[in-house]
Amino acid sequence: MNRDEIVAELFRMRDEEYALFQAKLIPTVPAGRIIGVRTPALRALARALYKSGDAEAFVSGLPHRYFDENQLHAFVISLEKDFDKCAAETDAFLPFVDNWATCDQLSPGAFKREPERLLPYIRAWIKSDKTYAVRFAVGMLMRHFLDERFDIRYADMVAGIRSEEYYVNMMIAWYFATALAKQYEAALPYLEERRLAPWVHSKAIQKGVESFRITDGQKAYLRTLRS
Repeated sequence: MNRDEIVAELFRMRDEEYALFQAKLIPTVPAGRIIGVRTPALRALARALYKSGDAEAFVSGLPHRYFDENQLHAFVISLEKDFDKCAAETDAFLPFVDNWATCDQLSPGAFKREPERLLPYIRAWIKSDKTYAVRFAVGMLMRHFLDERFDIRYADMVAGIRSEEYYVNMMIAWYFATALAKQYEAALPYLEERRLAPWVHSKAIQKGVESFRITDGQKAYLRTLRS
């Protein structure tokens, strides 16, 4: 399938009510660029493209016009098994990501299998001037480096970000709320010492207090750290 055929297939799978619903959730994308294809159908098409070999031409055809094409692109990259190829495709794609949904649904299996190799890319993405490259970098640290691979240096990387972008700051808050659930003693000083931007500090505490993975006693103490 070439690009025109792929877009035609996306329109064939269109759900107009779903497109209207998505437009409300994704304000950074104009409604006219949202076709309205549901995620299971996009994932199935991604698998078909990957299996047929048509995915390579598709992912090289940046930029895409439609949100649904970007979603499809994210799902195709997520299927790539070769780490080097997956990293290169992700690096090429991130500058064109323009919304939180595509950013957060980009979840390469190759990165999960070899997370240590991902660190040099994370360090580069976290310094990017592209909103969703930074958000993705923080998301990768949250997903792959908050359990047995946790290192305080990674939390320092996230705490050092200063941004005016809502979708970056929300991800930083999400990271520290998750860190409180998984690495409470290591994460707590960032709040006690007010090492995060004020809005991020407040949002991280809010998310931590809402978490089912944090004890009632810990939540009570977190409430005392609110600004």
